[in-house]
Amino acid sequence: MKTRIELARAGTMTEEVEEVAAAEGVSAENLAEDIAGGRAVIARNAERQHEIRPLGIGRGLKTKINANIGTSRDRDSLDDEKAKLDLLQRYGADAVMDLSTGGKIRELRDLILGHYPFCFGTVPIYEAAVGAVEAHGAIAKMSAEDMFSAIERQAREGVDFVTVHAGITQKAVERLKSEGRVLDVVSRGGSFLLEWMVFNGRENPLYEDFGRLLEIARRYDLTLSLGDAMRPGCIEDATDRAQLEELMALGELRDAALEAGVQVIIEGPGHVPLNQVELNIKIQKEICKGAPFYVLGPLVTDTAVGYDHIAGAIGGAIAGAAGADFLCYLTPSEHIRLPDLEDVKEGLIASKIAAHAADLAKGIPSAIEKDKKMARMRKALDWEGMIGLSFDPQKVRDYRSAIPPSEKEVCSMCGPFCAIRTVERALKGK
Repeated sequence: MKTRIELARAGTMTEEVEEVAAAEGVSAENLAEDIAGGRAVIARNAERQHEIRPLGIGRGLKTKINANIGTSRDRDSLDDEKAKLDLLQRYGADAVMDLSTGGKIRELRDLILGHYPFCFGTVPIYEAAVGAVEAHGAIAKMSAEDMFSAIERQAREGVDFVTVHAGITQKAVERLKSEGRVLDVVSRGGSFLLEWMVFNGRENPLYEDFGRLLEIARRYDLTLSLGDAMRPGCIEDATDRAQLEELMALGELRDAALEAGVQVIIEGPGHVPLNQVELNIKIQKEICKGAPFYVLGPLVTDTAVGYDHIAGAIGGAIAGAAGADFLCYLTPSEHIRLPDLEDVKEGLIASKIAAHAADLAKGIPSAIEKDKKMARMRKALDWEGMIGLSFDPQKVRDYRSAIPPSEKEVCSMCGPFCAIRTVERALKGK
């Protein structure tokens, strides 16, 4: 079976490419060219060909949003996660990742794959690590076979993309030791692999045997999201040598994957000051030759605890405008607890606003058209139209009805002194 990259290289125009191009308002030929060159991906497992809409991520396409869910030892409720999934579907998440580290991990994955149309991602090392703790009492005692088996099992089940921390190497660990970071490694998957490497005195199996990973990915046309284990966990550590050491390795792995016909996304930093966000995107795009870039936020301050969805949306808008292709949402409860339903909603909408702002800056036609429509509806005082175009129609409707205006055409802030109506009256000479 030929992969998407190989079909695109051969000039075969698939229905899948045409479907994504039509949804994005781009040329199918240009999209196929970008897939062949590794600048765009269509994230859909070959096993789910007829189950979900294909999701395009990359150059010239709309900025996409991923939302994380998942259970833990402290909160293990499939009903809670199902409620989050229903909400994410209602409010338009593009993708969902299951980051479960406890409880009914396989049952939740089955629920998503069997009942939801999302592009679906996982971090297989989590399941491998949980299994090692249950079987042997320590993450460091999992085997390389455990890691690859978890990846292949989840790919076979139909997962569309997987985060694999293949760029954390012994060289990167030595760089970390000499760097003097405030927060060494905040990536959970990265910390599992670092512990394994140090305990066993061995190279990262996902790097050392990257060819095996590529074989699995080819079999299912699985998209590899090359994780950033060395991402900065605070502003003080941003854009340091440990982060860049790993990014260099990810660039090399990207080249190997493209040669093998495997789609890859590159994951990017978490905490980055405002003045370094665009720099980080440009560095990544240069080193990884235009590969789609997936960022966590980034958060532009460490001090927005309880409001990290806002800090992340600020960074996400700048990152997207600079060329990032895929934003991972953050919720208000980031760094504090497992998010509840309201946290998930607030996080998703904040990221959707950031992505839309980025698309306006990128000149994406559908984003520009949406803002044009909103402006004309405001001019016409068309409240139903404005509500329908908003990111959260029910919230807007509730706000409007909470303090109803004295006249239905205006809002309760301005009332009869509405600027739009005043100027319209003056210009018409009334």
